[in-house]
Amino acid sequence: MESKKELRKKYAQLRKTLTSDQVEEYSLQIANQALKLDIWEYSNYHIFLPIKRHKEVNTEYLLHILQGKDKNIVISKSNFDDFSMSHYLLTDQTKIINNEYGIPEPDENGIPINEQQLDVVFVPLLAVDKFGNRVGYGKGFYDRFLRKCKPGILKIGLSFFKPLDNKIDVNEDDIKLDYILTGQNAFKTVESHI
Repeated sequence: MESKKELRKKYAQLRKTLTSDQVEEYSLQIANQALKLDIWEYSNYHIFLPIKRHKEVNTEYLLHILQGKDKNIVISKSNFDDFSMSHYLLTDQTKIINNEYGIPEPDENGIPINEQQLDVVFVPLLAVDKFGNRVGYGKGFYDRFLRKCKPGILKIGLSFFKPLDNKIDVNEDDIKLDYILTGQNAFKTVESHI
């Protein structure tokens, strides 16, 4: 079993091999796969804005779908002192700035949103297994955030690569995903009996 550290390195390297055109093409395919899921009856959708230099999934295509369906879109600001996130409603007035780590974030003049108000969260990741265990950048931002959300919130991981068949080594703080979207498929995660 590969460690999270090994998977993080391997998948960060794999993402680096993608061209800009591939990132855009796969991101559009992922957004199209999202349309196959039965997730559109909710109101409040949390989405991440991609860090371009890390070649993250471009969520602009998903944003357009959400806007077209007249959903409330929520984005976050990261606090690197305590690895927490604060959340804001995305409106026409929201000013987006890149923080010192290159993460696009809303300025703090937006409309704050409590985690308990969210219905669906699109989650960034580097690697994921078919059981919904994910590997992120290792700071735990999303696990802390998702722990504060209401029970039953839908957690949807976005990946350029298909889920691993082997279970990722997890700890008790890790929050599992409900769905995984790749360019080729929309997966409901498998219950693990391991």
